[in-house]
Amino acid sequence: MRKLGLIGGMSWLSTRTYYEHINKLVQAKVGRQASAPLLIESLDYTSLQRLQGPEEWARAGATLADSAARLEAAGATAILIGANAMHKVYDQVAAAVSVPVLHIAECVGQRLAANGVKKAALIGTRNVMIESFYRKKLIAQDVELLPPEMKFVDTLDRIIYDELMLGKATRQSERELKTMLVELERDGAEAVVLGCTELEMIVDVDANVLPIYDCTRIHAEAAVEWILGD
Repeated sequence: MRKLGLIGGMSWLSTRTYYEHINKLVQAKVGRQASAPLLIESLDYTSLQRLQGPEEWARAGATLADSAARLEAAGATAILIGANAMHKVYDQVAAAVSVPVLHIAECVGQRLAANGVKKAALIGTRNVMIESFYRKKLIAQDVELLPPEMKFVDTLDRIIYDELMLGKATRQSERELKTMLVELERDGAEAVVLGCTELEMIVDVDANVLPIYDCTRIHAEAAVEWILGD
């Protein structure tokens, strides 16, 4: 198996989810005694949350790029960024290493296209929902995205940053997400993309009014394909 590097810590709950998904998939394919060869660098999220302006994002990009370089030097043959929102600095990270950096939105876009999804809704943090760095990767696969609704953006930002990233999953937030998914279906979405790892804490990925594309699961599956050389 090939060794994979994971840039984590954004939040640590997300990193735990990646570790669990990757190892369960490796066990399913290799055997119950197997575990994935992983290098994990867990960054301090204190300086990487709610970034504003190009200077803050440039510093964040440099932090992740340095992390990627350390993982490559330690033997990683490919790298994951364990956070949807931080893919805004993907190009800066990818330029810092000679090994592949698997882009989460490219993996998701390819899955949507393979399944014939033509119109989807993207939910996550504010920058994931509104900015182009993530959306353009899905649109490149001929997937039409519903325009982001600001009431959803504000609600999701509050739930993600004030609750989920602190490990809190409330029934009220579950109800708000269910209502949101029903509205998205009414607006014509054929599927919903979970563009935030922590959202799986309050969304039943396998049983919902719409097909749910969990970006973290899909990213982890691509990681395991790399690890096993598929």
